[in-house]
Formats: sequence, C-alpha cells, structure tokens
Amino acid sequence: MSRAIILYGPPASGKDTVTHALAELDPAVSLFRRLKAGPGRTGTYRMTTEPEIDRLRATGDVLWENRRYDALYVIDRPGLTDALATGIPVIHLGQVPAIDALVSATPGTRWTVVYLWCPRDVAESRIIARATGDTTARLRAWEETEPVPEPDLFLNTAETPPADAARAIHDAMSLSPA
Repeated sequence: MSRAIILYGPPASGKDTVTHALAELDPAVSLFRRLKAGPGRTGTYRMTTEPEIDRLRATGDVLWENRRYDALYVIDRPGLTDALATGIPVIHLGQVPAIDALVSATPGTRWTVVYLWCPRDVAESRIIARATGDTTARLRAWEETEPVPEPDLFLNTAETPPADAARAIHDAMSLSPA
C-alpha cells in the first residue's frame, strides 16, 4: 500500500516549511509539485499551459483543479501515480473537497491528512515577509479556507516548530524516523 500526506491549510500556515522539515526527517518524503498555468511563483510547481491541462481533462487525468491568484493549479493522475510509486508525496491543499477527490481517486493509498493553521496576524506577517505583492488576495484566501472536519492531526504552526511538526506527522503515519 502506498502512503501520502496531505498538508491542508490556509496561505502562510507553514505547508512549505513543514514539507521541508518532513523531507529532512525522512528522505522518502517529497513535495508533490502540482501543475500550474499562470503567473506567480514557479519553484514548487511543474509549469504548463491551459491547453495542456485541457488535454489532461479530456483523458480524465485531472484529479483536482482550482484557480487562485490568476493561475490554474492541477493535481494530475500521471504525476501523482509517479510520485506514489517512488516515495511518499506531500500534497498541499486549501479546499476541503480536494481531500475527498484525492482519496477517492487513489484506492490503495493510505493518506495522512494534517490540518496546518496559524492565527491571521501570524499569516499576515509571513505573507508580507514573502513579498509576493498579493497580500490582500492571500489574506482573502486565508479567510475563505474552511477547517478540515476530521484531520488525522491538527497543528498550530505559530506554536509548533517545523521539526516538531514533522516528527508529529511522521509519528501519525506510524513510521520510525529514518
């Protein structure tokens, strides 16, 4: 059975930072780089075009998609299948229905769902420090992010250091440290 982690939370809740700490703790863990078409940050995405995403939709290979910050973000079946075959992917999400979509699309995968959260003022400070130029949009997204009803683990990243969060997630997956 393959394993995967969903780090769910609003913008600036620590998804990137906790993913990095998880990868340091266990080399089998790595960020699943979503497809992205549009402007903005590129470093943690597989950049593509909307016509290419249309082709994936036509073959039923789009498992989840959402638009935010003038860009289209996609979790694709071929990319996720490859990631599951080679390690423990960490997928960043911010919409509750996306969790069900992924779990339903991947029978035979054991998902650990972690709800990362921080207070709005902490998120605002983190967003400003990133200097992405879209603070208002990210704070709006923070406000629109619904809580996960029953996560496997809830972590307030304003109170939990990244290494401690990684250990807690690792323990929740019933893995021993590498």
